[in-house]
This record gives sequence, C-alpha cells and structure tokens, in this order.
Amino acid sequence: MDERQLRILRELGELGSVTAVAEALLVTPSAISQQLRLLQRSMPVPLTERHGRRLVLTDAGQALAGAAVEVETALARARHAVAEFVGRPDGDVSVAALHSAGAAFFPLLLRACAGPDAPALALADADVPQEDFPRLTREYDLVLAHRLDHAPPWPRTVTVTTLLREPLDVAMPAGHPLAAKRRVTPRDVADEPWITVHEGFPVLATVEAIAAAAGRRLRLAHRINEFTVVADVVAAGGGIALMPRWTMRPHPALVLRPLSGVQARRHIDALCRPERTARTAVRTVLTELRRAARTIQARDAETSVPDTPDA
Repeated sequence: MDERQLRILRELGELGSVTAVAEALLVTPSAISQQLRLLQRSMPVPLTERHGRRLVLTDAGQALAGAAVEVETALARARHAVAEFVGRPDGDVSVAALHSAGAAFFPLLLRACAGPDAPALALADADVPQEDFPRLTREYDLVLAHRLDHAPPWPRTVTVTTLLREPLDVAMPAGHPLAAKRRVTPRDVADEPWITVHEGFPVLATVEAIAAAAGRRLRLAHRINEFTVVADVVAAGGGIALMPRWTMRPHPALVLRPLSGVQARRHIDALCRPERTARTAVRTVLTELRRAARTIQARDAETSVPDTPDA
C-alpha cells in the first residue's frame, strides 16, 4: 500500500464513485480502479463492494480510509517540517465562505493579514447547500460554513472550529405592526408572506419549524439566498424573513426581532482537512478568524436586540 492508494480510498468514501474520484484527482477512472485493485491485493479482507452500479467501501474499507486521514496528516506535517522550523508564516492560504460570513469576516481578515510576514490570502465566496461545504475543503485551506444549531454535526473527515453561534431574528420593515413587539412568536408571523432560501440551505429548516410551531403552512412568497438582497426585498414590502443578527450590516429600513418558541440559531464554523493545520500560515489565519468573530459579536452588541424574554 502507498500514499496514493490510501488517498484514492479516502476520496472514494467521501465522493461515492470512481468517476467522481477520477475527476477530483485529474486521472482516468481506469487508473483509479487499477490502484484500488493493487491496494486490495495487500489486504486480507475486501475493502470495497458493489451496491447496484456503485462501488462503496466495506466496514474494513471505511476503517482504512479513516486511518488514511491520519497518514495524510502525518505526511503533511513531515512535508512542512522545514517550513515550520524556519518559521515561515507568510504562506498562501485560501479561504472560501458563504456570502454573509464573507461579508463580515473577509474585511477583518484582510486588515489583520496586511503585514509583510502575514499569510497571503486568496478569498472566494461559496453559496452551496449545507452538505456540500465539507467537499470544498479539498479546494480551499479553510471553508467558512453554516449549519443550524440542532443540525447533524459535520463529518469527521474535517476539522471544525466554531467561530460564532449566531441568532437568527425575524426581519421586517420598521413600520410593520409587529415591530412594536420586543419578541415575536410563530403565531405572530404565521400569516405573513415569507422570503426564504432555496431547498437544501440551512435557514429553511428553521422556517419549517416556525410553521410546525404555529400549526399552519407558511406562505413562501420569494426564494432568495443572498441576505443583502433579502434585506432590500423585506424593506420594499415583499414579506418578512429570518436574518442573521451579527454578520449582516444593519439596514436602515428594517428592524430585527428575536423569535420565541423555536430554536433559531446557526453555527458559523471554519472547516478544514486535518492535514492543512500542519501549516503555520493556516493556523495563523484560524487565529485571526477567531479574533474577528469576537470583534463581530462585540461590534454589534450595542445595536443587537437583547435575547431575553418580555418582562
């Protein structure tokens, strides 16, 4: 067995097909199959099996794929040992983020990494369904992703650093009748037209929870993922929406009201492959992201709506 074969087995477990692995590694499917056969020859038990037309990992294959993560991490640390020894903090670090997190974190991160010995940042936006964020760690050193508080955890194939546990508030025009309340309930908002995200994106599950708590179906008037666009549509009278409390810039025509009776909070997490943190520059950026998260939360503390019940 060698490093390449272990990498292929790991990618097969994550991507789910030989074709997808071949595309990710820029080789032919036949080359992937050949390496899997060579790896199998050195193993006393089957590593893969057929499920219909798909090739999947057996329990033994999954165990070896998990060990492959440790092997890649150890090899990555070895490759970066010289750079660590000489203290190279100025390596390239790529960071992808969902739009609202990028808007909040990227400016702070760029200012923090502006010095001559700081990491060289390459920033990108990423608007993908929640389940696709871990796959982005193949392309980027760090990925800023979000998931709802009660959603399943990220897969163990990635390292997770939680930056924010951010409340989701109900956004409405400043002149809306509900704006006079300090908090709103699912029944308060059940008859309003809603602006929400497309299928597969985390905020939708909270909107569905509001409908369940109110005991009626909500009218989903508009499907818009980008929160800055949502804010303008809410301000124009298009409906109400769930908005993040800290990572969105305040809109002069809107008010945010906390929601009672439904768990409405999301995690902003930094995801990465474990071996990436062997690099000093990546660890430096993670430190700056944690510092930026504290700044974001503190910056909006005075203007945020208190998350306490009505008196």
